Order: sequence, then C-alpha cells, then structure tokens
Amino acid sequence: MRARQDRRDDSDGSKVLPINVHGDAAFAGQGVVMETFQMSQTRAYKTGGTIHIVINNQVGFTTSHPLDTRSTEYCTDIAKMVQAPIFHVNGDDPDAVLHVTQVALDYRQQFKKDVVIDLVCYRRRGHNEADEPSGTQPMMYRKIREQKTAREIYAARLVEQGVLSEEDAKAMIETYREDLMAGNHVANALVQEPNTSLFVDWKPYLGHEWTGHADTAVEMKRLQRLAARMCDVPDGIEVQRQVAKIYADRRKMQAGGMALNWGFAETLAYATLLDDGHPVRITGQDVGRGTFSHRHAVVHNQTDGGAYVPLQHMSDGQPRFTIHDSYLSEEAVLAFEYGFATTAPNHLVVWEAQFGDFFNGAQVVVDQFISSGETKWGRLCGLTMLLPHGYEGQGPEHSSARLERFLQMCAEHNMQVCVPTTPAQIFHLLRRQVVRKVRKPLVVMSPKSLLRHKDATSSLDELASGHFHMVLPDKGERDPSKVERIILCAGKVYYDLASWRDENDRQDVAIVRIEQLYPFPKEELFEALKAYVNVTDIAWCQEEPLNQGAWYSSQHHLRAVADMLKSNLGGALKFAGRPASAAPAAGYMSVHIEQQRQLVEDAFNL
Repeated sequence: MRARQDRRDDSDGSKVLPINVHGDAAFAGQGVVMETFQMSQTRAYKTGGTIHIVINNQVGFTTSHPLDTRSTEYCTDIAKMVQAPIFHVNGDDPDAVLHVTQVALDYRQQFKKDVVIDLVCYRRRGHNEADEPSGTQPMMYRKIREQKTAREIYAARLVEQGVLSEEDAKAMIETYREDLMAGNHVANALVQEPNTSLFVDWKPYLGHEWTGHADTAVEMKRLQRLAARMCDVPDGIEVQRQVAKIYADRRKMQAGGMALNWGFAETLAYATLLDDGHPVRITGQDVGRGTFSHRHAVVHNQTDGGAYVPLQHMSDGQPRFTIHDSYLSEEAVLAFEYGFATTAPNHLVVWEAQFGDFFNGAQVVVDQFISSGETKWGRLCGLTMLLPHGYEGQGPEHSSARLERFLQMCAEHNMQVCVPTTPAQIFHLLRRQVVRKVRKPLVVMSPKSLLRHKDATSSLDELASGHFHMVLPDKGERDPSKVERIILCAGKVYYDLASWRDENDRQDVAIVRIEQLYPFPKEELFEALKAYVNVTDIAWCQEEPLNQGAWYSSQHHLRAVADMLKSNLGGALKFAGRPASAAPAAGYMSVHIEQQRQLVEDAFNL
C-alpha cells in the first residue's frame, strides 16, 4: 500500500486504503502485529491508517479458550497501544457489521489512523474441514451445533419485518448456487473490469533467463557531475566535525585526489540510479549515517537539529529518494520492504541490518517470502538486503550474517548472494540490481572493517568503465606457471591472506575471490584459474566455522571447477577456517586473533 501511495503522491493516504485481515489467535499472539502497530505513524512506514478486520472465530487451533489463548480480555487489546478505536461487533448481525464498517472507514479517512473491527463470530467446522473440534472444545461446539447460521438468522428477521418472503429467501439461495456453478460474479458490487491504468507494468521484467552480467558503467563526466552534486551541502548548515571531514574527503575523491572508499562508491551508485530515473528507498536501523558511520547520506545541522539529504536535491523533478532510520524492528520492517519491492519493480529497495546477525529476528520473512515467493506465487521481487558481515573479534552476536542459511535456501535461481570486497564492486552490484530487467532478491554480505581498509579502495575509472565481477582474479603479476597452490575465498579474509602472502613472499600461491556465491559462477571461476597449469593444491579459506559459511553449500561447485582444470591436482579440496562451532564466533578477542592467525596460515600450509 505504501508503494502505491508513493506512486500516486498520496502523502496522507486519502487515495489508497490498506485493509488487513487477521485471525483472532494470531492477532493476540504474533509479535509482528505489535511491530506493525508501532510502525503505523512513523515516517518510513505510515499509510494514513489501516483497517484491521479480525475474524474472531475463537479457534486458535485447539488452544483452550480463554485459559491459554492470551492474558488480555480481548484479542484486540494490543491495538490499545496506539489508541486505535476497536469496534466489537456480532458477526450474526449483518446490519451492525455494515454500520461499524462505515464508522471505521469514516474515522480512518478523517483522522488517518488505524482502526480495528473485531468481528465476533465462530467457525462451524473447526480449524479445518477435516477437523472434529468437539474433541478438544466440546462445550463451545455443542452451542455452535445448536446455533442457526448467520444467513438463517438474518433471513428470518427480514421475513418478520416484511422485507421479503420465505419463498424470496429460498430463491436467493438457488440463484446464488446457480451463479456459483456458472462461474458468475456473486457479489453484485464487485468490479468486473479492473482499471488497468492503476496497474504496474511487469511485462519488461518477465521471462528473463538468469544472467550475472549488465552494462553498469557510467560515463566519467557524468560520474564527476553527480559526485559533486551529492557532496554539496548548502551554506547555513553547520556540519558536525567528523562528518565534514567525510564530505571533504569525498570532494577529493570526486576530483581524483584520493582513492575511492566504500561509502563514496555506494552513495554514488544511488546518485546514478536516481539520475537514470529510478527511485531509491533505504530503511533499517542507522541507515542515515550507516551503523559504522560510512554513509552519512543524511546531514544533521548542528545549529537547529534539522536534516539535509543531498541525494534528494540532485536535480529538479528527480525520482523520490527515501531514507529513514527504522525503529528497532526486523521482522515487520523487512516484511514491509519485501511488500514494497513486490509492487515497485523500477525502484531500488534496500533494507540494511544494523549488524547482519540481526536479520535473525526476521528469519521468517526470508523463509516464507524472500527465498520462496517467486516459486510459490510467481511473485517477482528485487529487494536488496545489506547485511554487515565479518569477523573482527566483536563476538557471536556481531560477526555473522549467517551466510550458510541463505545458501541453504538457494535453488532455481531464486535469489542472489554476493560478498563484494571493493568499492567498485558494490557500485556495480547495486546498479546491476536495477539496470538488469531480472528481478530477484539480492543478499549482500556487506563489510564492516573494509569500509575504511587502506587496501579496499577503487578508482573512478573502475566505476566509469567496469562492471560487477562475480569472480576477482588474483591481484598481482606473478608468473602463472610458478603457482602451485590456489586459495579460493570470499569477503574480508582476502585482505588478511594477501597481507600474509606479501609478508612471507609466497609467490607460489594465487588468491582468487568469489564475489557471488549464488548463482555460482562456474565459468567465470574456471576462466580465473585456467592459466595455473602447475597447481597441485586448491584450498577454500573462510573466517566462519567449518559448519557455517559457504563451505558445505559450495564445495561441490568448487570441486567441479577443480575437475575442469585437469591439472596436477592430487589431493582433495582443502579447508582452512575455524573449527566447527555451535556459536557463530568466539567471545574473547584473544581467541579470535589466534583463530584468525591460524586459519590464514592453514590456507597456505595445510
């Protein structure tokens, strides 16, 4: 609904009405309901009020009512947290239901806030048509068996009032059945011909085979113009000292005086997409500045506390650039962004976790929607998830975005899982997500320490003429014929491996980065390795423990490429990483450092 409102410039929700239908047990029991109410008036997620209709049939599966279903008197009491009006209405009284619905709609349109209709009713057949509910709820279903249906009660009232005869009532039943059998519309007010002008045209995005390639280059003069514009902060805005330094450095990067860092390249990707005509939406905890202070897309005036967003002032008539720090929710917020992206194919829609680990709280959204929505419902979605991931000794809650979970769910080209390691790579990856007509969810294991790593830099030329490389070949000019070992890796560990190789002068080892782990780039990896004709060992190195990371899900791909080489490989593919662990990471810095040292050495010497 929010996407539809944005498309129509419906800032207060007067043109587009959201309606949510709930079950009573879920309304009271699922925490995401509370999260959704909490977001209802926030800038990033408000929709001008939602009508919540609770089908209160008192069948929370076989839970005993009211002893175990909830601690509140009504299932709808959760809505009191936002002071939403709650109308309890008898489902056996259609006139009362109609009246309450009209009042609820009037309230929503007048005050632009949520309203709840608690439709008190029952389910005659139990939880499903094969269920025998009297086995667990005998007293309730004894009464239900004695209860006349809503149609019978209402028809008797109309006959008593002289509105219609019994014969008329029976004739209506027969007409209804005949219409059902004939496939006719049975709701007289139903629109039979939809207004196609309101539709999103998905035809350009349908029927495309997977491809990892796209022309994401941007002409140099245009890059420089956009970079200068996104670094422009008007006079009168007092910028905080560290933020001013970031913007000063970006101006040097734009002029060619400094190598590009991650924050500059990422923000410039957004600027170029806006210039191409694509709206951009970014939400998540700390997204305005970035959890690790690399983005600072929102500048806060130190004088009056006001905010200025340079990307909202790139040009006259530009597409919408939306960036909001979310409230502390993962499940409801990620679900919201998934829904937004499914009806906004022309947008870049981004959700960023504060730490990648925190998507744990939204795992159900990944399972039910992001990984499987296209297969289950044919529903395309181009949502991008940025999940900061990397082992820096910050402990088991701030190290791992659970790469292994995403890879386990990968099949049928359902989504993309990438681990970019340079600013140019994130620039082209974000642009690829929109420039291609393929619409698949993109999961990015984004960096933390690499945001400011001295070697994790790029040049403007790489943005102007490059593309996203699914595999990055060895960076160096070593003789391929002298290479005897290849280390394959993904992510931050590459820089540790490269540093160790330089310090120990190991010219016999090539290090190759796999930047896209799914769909796995077999051909690109083979091209990066085929020159090493004298290789005797191949090792996979990862920071994650043996039972986590990419090892279990990707080793068959790695072995397949090794077999394609047909070289002197005599042994099995070697593993260098942390030992198997129940937790994602160690909790002591000293243990982390030792493990990191050991896995890097193992990659060269095992």
